[in-house]
Amino acid sequence: MSEVRVIQIHESVFAQNDRTAESIRERLKKQGTLFLNVMSSPGSGKTTTLVALINRLKDRLRIGEMDVDIESSLDAQRVADLTGIPALQIHNGGLCHIDADMTARALLEYDTEGLDLLILENIGNLVCPAEFDTGAHRNVTILSVPEGDDKPLKYPLMYQVSDVVLINKIDTADYFDFSLEKARQRILNLNPKALIFPISARTGEGLEAVCEWILQEAERLRDSEG
Repeated sequence: MSEVRVIQIHESVFAQNDRTAESIRERLKKQGTLFLNVMSSPGSGKTTTLVALINRLKDRLRIGEMDVDIESSLDAQRVADLTGIPALQIHNGGLCHIDADMTARALLEYDTEGLDLLILENIGNLVCPAEFDTGAHRNVTILSVPEGDDKPLKYPLMYQVSDVVLINKIDTADYFDFSLEKARQRILNLNPKALIFPISARTGEGLEAVCEWILQEAERLRDSEG
């Protein structure tokens, strides 16, 4: 029988990514910048939601935004045009995610000094982005009503790693077979600590509660650094 070499690898394949992510987190924490990573499937209303939230918060917080896409700068341009805040487009070379190293390189091109809030609009995907720590202080996932209340059952990791879930497009609930209670319970079964906000980016319903959460997180971060 031929001899087979066995190599023991005791370090996670994500170990280097996690170290870089922690470095990003600490650096932004020291300068008082809350970093949010916003994830969802395509068409959930990420950009529309972010524009609505930014316009409600920009008089109270100094905000920056980074947008990840395979091609084009449409979303970053839309955020900049509709909110007036500085936005940066990141092209990720055709990958299905952005990791901590990519985030760190983008931050070299983006002056975060003086920002209270930095938002990363991650690429539209419910699988890969959930696997990579970007260095954000909080992960936010958007689940839209037309996607169905069974999404947490199909993509459990996304909901396990998210601190907050925004259930968007609740103004369309009458037109879809969607149970808010089922969605809520399925999310909490995966992540009992998740905060869940039903919202409508189009009508504005529920957005003030999300803004208050962001303001509280930004204040908590500043307080932790004295």
